[in-house]
Amino acid sequence: MMKLLTDRAQLVCAHEIGRVGLQPSQTLVFVEGQPLLVDDDPEGRPIRFCPNYGVGIKPCQHTLKVTQGYSTLLRIGGQRVALDSVRGLTDGTPPGVVEYMVRQPGQDLLEEHL
Repeated sequence: MMKLLTDRAQLVCAHEIGRVGLQPSQTLVFVEGQPLLVDDDPEGRPIRFCPNYGVGIKPCQHTLKVTQGYSTLLRIGGQRVALDSVRGLTDGTPPGVVEYMVRQPGQDLLEEHL
């Protein structure tokens, strides 16, 4: 069971304190008054408060492409719905290593069962 993400979801970088700022792109489907997130909403988003910084170290500042976590079943306006299994890399150092992930989906009512 995977829960669907709303714009109240909490996504964090692997350093746990860095928070991803979310912006929904669809306005057709809401859960508990919050729009669901769809394909590419978690991508290219700013990350604030990443504690990983220092000389030669770049903190996580943006999310990159989602590597997993879009529904293969549910779509809104042709866009795949984002699930609580969303993961991807950040632009922090070392490159290609630091991931972002879902801490809270933003709602507890809707789940996808495969």
